[in-house]
Amino acid sequence: MAKGYWVASVDVTDPEGYKAYKAANADVFRKYGARFLARGGQCEVPEGKLRSRIVVIEFPTYSAALECYRSPEYAKAMALRQGKSVMDLAIVKGYDSPQPSAS
Repeated sequence: MAKGYWVASVDVTDPEGYKAYKAANADVFRKYGARFLARGGQCEVPEGKLRSRIVVIEFPTYSAALECYRSPEYAKAMALRQGKSVMDLAIVKGYDSPQPSAS
């Protein structure tokens, strides 16, 4: 079964206020089996334009990724983020089909 991913491009406009969102989302992410793969670390953008932070969160399934976003618990955390950041978010189903051959 394919994993699910949140891929977010974020500008934090109020770093101190954003801390409440980060604290609130921890329990929600734990409940849905989320795991951070990237969380605003060093980034180079060779093409296009992205926001200042890139966040990639892995979920055990695509359904879990969707359920987490749509949950009442995450809605409460998301409310804490309002006015503190601007985010573009995609929820993506992982690829679990054959990879291209190396030949």
